[in-house]
Amino acid sequence: MKISRTIVVLDAADLDAVSSFWAGLLGGTVDKDDEWHRVSVDGDYRLAVQFAPNHVAPEWPDGTPQQIHLDLWVEDLVPAHEEALSLGARLLKPAENLDAAEGFQVYADPAGHPFCLCWG
Repeated sequence: MKISRTIVVLDAADLDAVSSFWAGLLGGTVDKDDEWHRVSVDGDYRLAVQFAPNHVAPEWPDGTPQQIHLDLWVEDLVPAHEEALSLGARLLKPAENLDAAEGFQVYADPAGHPFCLCWG
């Protein structure tokens, strides 16, 4: 599987506050959609913030675990999906339309950490 981009995605109830914070800290800018903000630095995506209305802040390192997942952009979903499964991933949420120009599927690693295989 060839991964063309890796993006760390933070869940947040307040997209503006979180994306503005990280853009400021990293010296970047924010590109906004309704439920998704991308933070870019020097034209490269560095991280994203996804709307999660019921987000509860982690109490890590002394309480609940961290809340984060990876988005991995792939050239071809089918072989990437098969490889991920062969390595021990579990499919948590299939794409709504595998023929769409862009999309994602949600998986978990063997310990349950979520990640997405994305295309487009």
